[in-house]
Amino acid sequence: MQGLMMNYPLTLDRILEHANRIYPHKRISTKQIDGSMHRYTYADLYSRVKRLANVLRKLGVNPGDRVGTFAWNNYQHLELYYAIPGAGAVCHTLNIRLFPDQLTYVVNHAEDKVVFIDGTLLPLFERVADKIETVEHYVLFNVPPGVESKLPNTVMYEDLMADVDDDFEWAVTDENTAMGLCYTSGTTGNPKGVLYSHRSMYLHTIGECHPNALDLSSRDIVLPVVPQFHAMAWGLPYACALSGAELVMPGPHLKPAPLAQLIDEEKVTVPAGVPSIWNALYHELKANPRDISHVRALVVGGSAMPRSLIEAYEEQLGVNVLHAWGMTEMSPVGTVCQLQDHHQQLPNHQKWDVKAKQGYVVAGVEMRITNDAGEELPWDGATMGEVQVRGPWIARQYFRVDPTPDSFTADGWFRTGDVATLSEDGYMQITDRTKDLVKSGGEWISSVALENALMAHPGVMEAAVIAIPDDQWQERPLAVVVPAPDAGELTADELNAHLAPNFAKFWLPDEYVFVEEIPKTSVGKFDKKVLRYRHAQGELG
Repeated sequence: MQGLMMNYPLTLDRILEHANRIYPHKRISTKQIDGSMHRYTYADLYSRVKRLANVLRKLGVNPGDRVGTFAWNNYQHLELYYAIPGAGAVCHTLNIRLFPDQLTYVVNHAEDKVVFIDGTLLPLFERVADKIETVEHYVLFNVPPGVESKLPNTVMYEDLMADVDDDFEWAVTDENTAMGLCYTSGTTGNPKGVLYSHRSMYLHTIGECHPNALDLSSRDIVLPVVPQFHAMAWGLPYACALSGAELVMPGPHLKPAPLAQLIDEEKVTVPAGVPSIWNALYHELKANPRDISHVRALVVGGSAMPRSLIEAYEEQLGVNVLHAWGMTEMSPVGTVCQLQDHHQQLPNHQKWDVKAKQGYVVAGVEMRITNDAGEELPWDGATMGEVQVRGPWIARQYFRVDPTPDSFTADGWFRTGDVATLSEDGYMQITDRTKDLVKSGGEWISSVALENALMAHPGVMEAAVIAIPDDQWQERPLAVVVPAPDAGELTADELNAHLAPNFAKFWLPDEYVFVEEIPKTSVGKFDKKVLRYRHAQGELG
């Protein structure tokens, strides 16, 4: 027997309709390139999204087409977040920090039909213009009048918006239709695309707003410092509209001083970003105090926030730190570290121990840890295993890639590649990574890619890259190099110059250590556990 309830498709236009009907007066504020503030309401957003959907139709965008965005966090990017899925197309957020070959790959692999580009980022995209295969139109915004571009078929955002009206009927009725596409950083080989559906993102939005998750409401003012190209800005643009929270978009102003100013002047209650941002902000606030008393939760994700920084924020600045964890494949929120009732009675130093964990799963996500044989391990706070997850907003395969056992189990769980413990009360704590990645400022760096490139240098016989702790970026790559017998005197500058043409600047190792031999495992692989131990003991670098 089936239930007798309405078949109400969970599509993202319903979120925008709700915001327009219930919260039309709530504000969306953007710090523009010149430092001024652009302000409008959810009612204004609603009208402009419908105009933009008509623009997409005039540009020949059909249901299922991929539309790229190459932009900062601003109101135009927010409009694209709703208009592209509302027109039945797929919003493909392009990471502005990718090096050229990766950017070229993801645009061509996705077969983007149109790309929207923030004018300040135009030179970055122009580097790959002659290698792009499928884009028919480039739409520019935040550019001065009369700007010249190397890109073909460029049109101006506001010119297009002025030529259409806001009469548009939403194009999606099937909640399983694709709405967003994000590519993970390429850890081994090329980046992989994660294709979100309307249903998955709608349910993720509900889960994120839950009281035991981020607990967003119409009383909040949210500052997404996390980029809109980073796992759909952690879903915050959708969560804010659903809950009626106001949005403050920082644009390109991501340095500590302007962020501190925004939090102060806009009375932000929930800033969200990676630990390196909050580390820099902490030092700014200590040097130049601001009123941040309205912050009820400093949301941190992307990598683990050091316990010492959590303690500093809470003890010295009176700010509640809220740890979260997830992945692009998870839309991305998987866990949030809200304290449960039995933690509230703990002394502060013990609370901070709990807050340094990644937290417990958001309702809608299931989690387990397993050993190498795939056997489920106990939740005892001590046993370590690979984290595996499943749920309605978890990827079941990558875009245009068949599922493989490395990423998905035979019984339908996603293998995160993280190693963690789970306590009896469900709190996860990441202890290691199954793949030796470096996470710098919330962005992945592939140790394997760097190693292969270094070993292509004629003066390098072997190279292993490991992650080492860093006060600002949480982790940075250290390269351990065995010089070739006739290499002469290798230097860090020479090797970074060798890497620079093919890697983003933040990928380049900060440190090099030259050794006679790299320790290996029994099967001949570099033993990075030994390298990390030697570095911790002061035997490397």
